[in-house]
Amino acid sequence: MKLARALVASPVLGLIGAIACGGQPPAPAAPPTAAPPPPSASAAPSADLLGPRPEPPMPPAFVPPSPTAFQGPNGMTVWLLERHEAPVVSCDITVPTGASSDPAGKGGVAYVTANMLDEGAGKRGAIDLSKAIDDLGARIDTEANADASFVSLSVLKRNLGDALAIYGDVVARPRLEAAEFKRVKELWHNELLQRAKEPDATARVVYRVALFGPNHPYGHPWDGTPKSAAAVGLEDVKRFYKAAWRPDRATLVCVGDTTRAELEPLLQSTFGSWKAPATPAPPPIEPQAPTGPWPPVVIVDRPEAPQVVVAVVRPGVAASSPDIAALWRVNTAIGGSFTSRLNTDLREEHGYTYGAGSRFSVSRGPGLVVSSADVVTDKTGEAVDAMLGDLRKFADGGLSDAEVDKTRSEARADLVSAYEMVERISGRLAADASLGLPPDYEATLAKARDAAPKADLDAVAKRLYSPDGAMLVMVGPKAKLEAVVETLHLPPPSIRDEEGKAVP
Repeated sequence: MKLARALVASPVLGLIGAIACGGQPPAPAAPPTAAPPPPSASAAPSADLLGPRPEPPMPPAFVPPSPTAFQGPNGMTVWLLERHEAPVVSCDITVPTGASSDPAGKGGVAYVTANMLDEGAGKRGAIDLSKAIDDLGARIDTEANADASFVSLSVLKRNLGDALAIYGDVVARPRLEAAEFKRVKELWHNELLQRAKEPDATARVVYRVALFGPNHPYGHPWDGTPKSAAAVGLEDVKRFYKAAWRPDRATLVCVGDTTRAELEPLLQSTFGSWKAPATPAPPPIEPQAPTGPWPPVVIVDRPEAPQVVVAVVRPGVAASSPDIAALWRVNTAIGGSFTSRLNTDLREEHGYTYGAGSRFSVSRGPGLVVSSADVVTDKTGEAVDAMLGDLRKFADGGLSDAEVDKTRSEARADLVSAYEMVERISGRLAADASLGLPPDYEATLAKARDAAPKADLDAVAKRLYSPDGAMLVMVGPKAKLEAVVETLHLPPPSIRDEEGKAVP
């Protein structure tokens, strides 16, 4: 530091000395040459001592556990999946008979039969049965869909034995009494009248009838119509129950905090007296794909409706089809999530609707693939044009690489969520059993769905989501919808009522 100051001061001192002596000042010394600055750290390439950054591999697919299958009393099949994290047990029993087996002209028999099962059973009437279930903190539900009928039970482990005794009465010993049937039928009739006032429910009824035809096993609503309900009597319910509900056709699925050793004696005491008839069990109905022709455009008149239900419908595939794995992911991309193409375009980009989406049937026979939205009536033309354009672009171009990755991630997340609660697991497995699928179906499907390549996804998108050959159903003001058909140069529409019947 001192040396530096001297070097800077020496020329000045020399100049003062020279003036004092009267001589000429010497020539100034040349300034010292500045040393070049050291190279900065950023200029030199840094050596990556750890090597290149590794790319993390794709995490393995979530493969859910499969239930153990064994024989129960009197030919019943039992699936058991133990989950001991919480002291809860959920059971679903199913028989492979549903609305597709309704007698001609009596649509809804499977539905009302399921509703009657818990309206008194064994030694208890309807009120006593309901109170006994509540006292145990349990829940029993009944339902029927197109392919099967179900009775479900959820209960704490400590009350499983007592709850199964009531559950067994509901399944094997329903009372099916006239007074309760009269009350249930009145409620059923009122529900059907209310359904006719709801545009979305009306659309579901109409496109099922129009696509499959009224004589197809899937060609009528599960809960029937006001006319078919009026034709159903208690004797129809008793005949349906006797034919459908028998132990050699039943599968019982139990999930939760129990073991086979605990469950088997309970099942014997609960279902041991439930005997199958001597006649062979009838095979489940396996509906065929609709053959058409179906109308390309259907209009259901709803005068003054502020919104129009728009649905693009075409035949789907059966749950046992090899295409079902890819279909799960394809449907997610086009309309099965909030960020899907349809919702992004019709809701986020244009504001035609509060929500647009798509869904498909999981059924024994080929079901439906439906893309739909409730759109502002005055924007129906633009919304229909946009929906058809989105479907065509999707069918022709397939999924983007981002959609391939996103649908895989969403499929994994949905499956993990479905296996968080025992009630959801037992319901999912019972649905598989009702369609004749094996106990390891969910595990097999998870692997196939996760591994489905883009080529398979694109092929399913082209086959099942193209608007070519599909049916467009609109529920709204007839005059405005006919103008939409004309503006978009669509085929002439078929006018239908709320039950799907042609209007002259």
